[in-house]
Amino acid sequence: MPMEPKQWIDVVEDKFKYDLDHFIIPSHYENDVQSILIPHGLIMDRIAKLAQMIASEYDDERVVVCCVLKGGHQFFSDLTRYMKKALNKQGKSLPMTLDFIRVKSYENDASTGNVQISMTDKELRELKGKNLLLVEDIIDTGNTMKRLLEKLSQYEVKSVKVASLLLKKTPKSCGYVPDYVGFAVPDLFVVGYCLDYNDIFRDLDHICGISDVGKAKYAM
Repeated sequence: MPMEPKQWIDVVEDKFKYDLDHFIIPSHYENDVQSILIPHGLIMDRIAKLAQMIASEYDDERVVVCCVLKGGHQFFSDLTRYMKKALNKQGKSLPMTLDFIRVKSYENDASTGNVQISMTDKELRELKGKNLLLVEDIIDTGNTMKRLLEKLSQYEVKSVKVASLLLKKTPKSCGYVPDYVGFAVPDLFVVGYCLDYNDIFRDLDHICGISDVGKAKYAM
């Protein structure tokens, strides 16, 4: 069953696409994207709001904010920058520790079903008793995140929440919805704002739908 986005998620409809002529696109991607789904300015405004929402739900305990690499690093960078200025439940700044994890499950535009996690067992044991916030770029089927959360549940983490910039509306979804979501997007393979296609398009500011030309050009 396809997931139903919660009302606090901004939903980007399939018809809601910006013409490429209205924004600056790097010349080397001129024919590689078909439309702009979310302009960079709108992305930044939404992230600022998410940072306020997230910080307001924690108390004075330190939060380990963990970036899911590689695609999540731009969202992680901007989110933590805004979180530094946001206030927690007590109206104070939120103590944070920053960490990183690499989770790989994609090849070209399809999930392999094989989830690889970069953290060692020793590093995972160090999360015991801590509040963890995972920062992800996109939740597609949800299977990768579910497997990661299952893995983390073995290490007695005090709390685990997930913030994802995007949540894909796909019939392939397992039904998983993160705690915090920026935008729900159509069932397209999207690139830009550090979301990639075989490590290409990370340098594109806007979130766009990749064209058939782009898929063919950068396929492995």
